[in-house]
Amino acid sequence: MVQSICPYCAVGCGQKVYVKDERVVQIEGDPDSPISRGRLCPKGAASENLVNSPLRETKVKYRRPHGTDWEDLSLEEATEMIADRLIAARRDTWEEETDDGRPLKRTLGVAFLGGATLDSEENYLIKKFFTAAGAVSIENQARI
Repeated sequence: MVQSICPYCAVGCGQKVYVKDERVVQIEGDPDSPISRGRLCPKGAASENLVNSPLRETKVKYRRPHGTDWEDLSLEEATEMIADRLIAARRDTWEEETDDGRPLKRTLGVAFLGGATLDSEENYLIKKFFTAAGAVSIENQARI
């Protein structure tokens, strides 16, 4: 058994994750958690299915522009594509200052919407990264 945090929202409910033969076999609320005291919402209670579902994608999928089929990409290739596009969008839409010379140092060409399966710490780091990159539009599904 390992202690964990539910991945679905920013509440941070404690979970006990039971692993047997390198496979998650059960997830339940952690009664020692001061946040949830052993209780989980329906999504948290079903989170074992998040890791064990036969429908879960385990490879990076990519559909090229105007393409009709998905193809598998390596994680490295997908990461490079994302980085190249982020850098280009930031460079092409960077606003250094207003027309009257007041500093802006921002981009409206990059936005980020985080998912609720990220925990608070991950969303905090993402917020810091995109803010440092000059993005203004940064949101998280758990807050919407």
